[in-house]
Amino acid sequence: MRTVCFYFQVHQPFRIKPYRFFDIGEDHYYWDDYLNRNVIRKVAQKCYLPMNALLMELIQKYNGRFKVAFSISGTFLDQMEAYAPDVLESFQKLVATGHAELLNETYSHSLAALKSKEEFFSLVKKHQEKIKQLFNGYSPTVFRNTELIYSDQIGEMVAELGYQAMLTEGAKHVLGWKSPNYVYSNANKPELKVLLKNFRLSDDIAFRFSNKTWADFPLTTDKFVSWLNAIPKEEQVVNLFMDYETFGEHQWAETGIFEFMRHLPEAVFRNSDFSFSTPSEVASVVPAVSKIHVPTAISWADEERDLTAWLGNDMQDEAFDRLYELEKQIRKIDDPEILRDWEYLQTSDHFYYMCTKFFSDGSVHEYFSPYDTPYDAFINYMNVLSDFILRVKEKAS
Repeated sequence: MRTVCFYFQVHQPFRIKPYRFFDIGEDHYYWDDYLNRNVIRKVAQKCYLPMNALLMELIQKYNGRFKVAFSISGTFLDQMEAYAPDVLESFQKLVATGHAELLNETYSHSLAALKSKEEFFSLVKKHQEKIKQLFNGYSPTVFRNTELIYSDQIGEMVAELGYQAMLTEGAKHVLGWKSPNYVYSNANKPELKVLLKNFRLSDDIAFRFSNKTWADFPLTTDKFVSWLNAIPKEEQVVNLFMDYETFGEHQWAETGIFEFMRHLPEAVFRNSDFSFSTPSEVASVVPAVSKIHVPTAISWADEERDLTAWLGNDMQDEAFDRLYELEKQIRKIDDPEILRDWEYLQTSDHFYYMCTKFFSDGSVHEYFSPYDTPYDAFINYMNVLSDFILRVKEKAS
């Protein structure tokens, strides 16, 4: 079995509105509904709707031989229900074909796995229920943690929840001489299989596709298939993991990214011995070659492939610690608005906006941030958190 496994992250955070120090204690609604709606509708027209239509076309054209997988965050599901029911319907139709797999994750796309097992489990189960509700009882069997964050310990928790496999980054500093094109297993719970992103081939599509200074520009389907064919025959699985917004948003339609995807399956079927599989199919069929040891958490972000995109400076650490100090009090409160804000404030993007890295990684952070500087992001978040703390204390007392 030689197969390509396409997985797409589909996520949008609830962005926080400008919130001043003088709003603390006065204004208890934190979310920028106007901005959030505009972002969803803009990206829907550029990415979600045309790409979903293209994937449906490919699934039907190849009678299910072409397959993909999605991890759709709970915050994105909530925004589709509120602002883009047409997008939700198009995802539901894709999943109904049986050839678009849904993965599970934390409901609020949070970093809870790094801080609290109880909160992590709670958010995973809430996401599972939301998927079941919106997708006709669908129950995912494969897990994808926020931003592919993984460690031996996180894998143990995921195995405890009963998942058969988990996705993460094929980080060089973890793999060493090993290839990401095999199936591995968790170091402590070998029943959990681990699928690793082939970051070179994934990033050729996600990041380098439109880069005219790239030595391999332009990327054609024939060229890409020739790279697949160059992979040693014993390496059976090529995992191509990327943001869904790659198509039409990060790489505009004018770059040819949609046409590349439209013709890629045909080139793969015609010129290689590769097929397409979903993560659960890979996990069911391909045996693990060995355990993979990841004692320190990795992710798919930045050059380091570690946690520094979210927890790499004092501002991020302070905001993260102050938020999770509230967990025990939150457990005592039965208030849907408090719970909603607690979950949405955990979304990893808020900490990502506070990153102070420079050079190429810094420019990526700037691209995604609605703030002028990381310091603005921190101040705005801490103002909101200060108000939220007052509300939690009042309710828990």
